[in-house]
Amino acid sequence: MEATSDLLDSWNLFPDRPWANDFPNQWTPGETGARERLERFLDNGLALYHRRDEPGIESTSGLSPHLRFGEISPYQVWHAVESVVTPETRANASRFLSEVGWREFSYHQLFHNTDLHRRNLRAEFDEFPWEEPNPAHLSAWKKGKTGVELVDAGMRELWKIGTMHNRVRMVAASFLIKNLGIDWRIGEAWFWNTLVDADEASNPASWQWVAGSGYDAAPYFRVFNPELQAAKFDPDSVYRARWIEEYNTPLYPEPIVSLSDTRARALADYATMRGERPQQ
Repeated sequence: MEATSDLLDSWNLFPDRPWANDFPNQWTPGETGARERLERFLDNGLALYHRRDEPGIESTSGLSPHLRFGEISPYQVWHAVESVVTPETRANASRFLSEVGWREFSYHQLFHNTDLHRRNLRAEFDEFPWEEPNPAHLSAWKKGKTGVELVDAGMRELWKIGTMHNRVRMVAASFLIKNLGIDWRIGEAWFWNTLVDADEASNPASWQWVAGSGYDAAPYFRVFNPELQAAKFDPDSVYRARWIEEYNTPLYPEPIVSLSDTRARALADYATMRGERPQQ
């Protein structure tokens, strides 16, 4: 793009089809919005936090965008939770605060690894036999049209409101890396460009966790099964039906890959990286 005038309006800085039109209905930027969301979580979400893995209910804090932009601090969140905790909510509070701690651990990783978004923290993953991404598969993943319900619901939620439930983020990331065989850095870049809480520490650290290439990461051979995850955490299809307009209709696409076949291929690639003979 070449600027032909000093007038900003002539620079065409905004997209012809704005994709963030619904964001104001979901997010209130600033300290006031952060405090309101924190209070709502303390009043309602904390008591339900033991159900945090269920994307169909509101049991998470939704504070990550506010933390990312410094509109509220981890210390404020920590002390606010501790000030209202009861014996009944202690277990939930402890789990929530551990997640706040995990966020800080991501910053510890970034401090010592400024190239966290592009370098495998476990060097052996430099030898992983990534394939050239299938453009159709990558596009289907980005658009939420893979035919894998939980993945599609999450990717459409991301595009619609700029966020995605944490459990579903892990499933969507695992599907891209291990079922589609696409390098985690490609997924990390997409999340960086689309998440309202895109964070220079948490985003790459989380992708490396799923890929198995990071510190304290999930082992690569842990492949999330999206169907089992949906059955366990969205048994009534509340979340999937909310975000997939054509859910449970003939218009919904068939899966673009076989989950079982691609899982087997992922494990074979992992064995190759480790210099092992793949299991037959």
